[in-house]
Amino acid sequence: MRVTGRKAVALRYRGDDDSAPRVVAKGEGTVADRIREIAQESGIPLYEDDALVEVLAQIELDREVPPELYQAVAEVMSWVYRANGEL
Repeated sequence: MRVTGRKAVALRYRGDDDSAPRVVAKGEGTVADRIREIAQESGIPLYEDDALVEVLAQIELDREVPPELYQAVAEVMSWVYRANGEL
C-alpha cells in the first residue's frame, strides 16, 4: 500500500496469478482514508512516496504496473517484506 497526504493507491501481487503487481484500489480524500483504514485493519504496512502515488494513480484499476515502474515498485515491495518481518 502506498499512501500520500489525501491520496492512496493499493497494489496486489500474487506470484501464481499475476505477472506484475496490480492496482487494486486508488482514491483521494475519504476514499484514500478508507483505503488506509482497511490496510491498517489488515496489518498491511503503509509506505509513503508522493511521487510514486501520483504515477500509480494514473494506472487503471485492475491493471498491472507497467515495466518502467518495476524498479520503484520492487523497492516498495522489498520495504513491505522487511516491515512484515519486523511485525
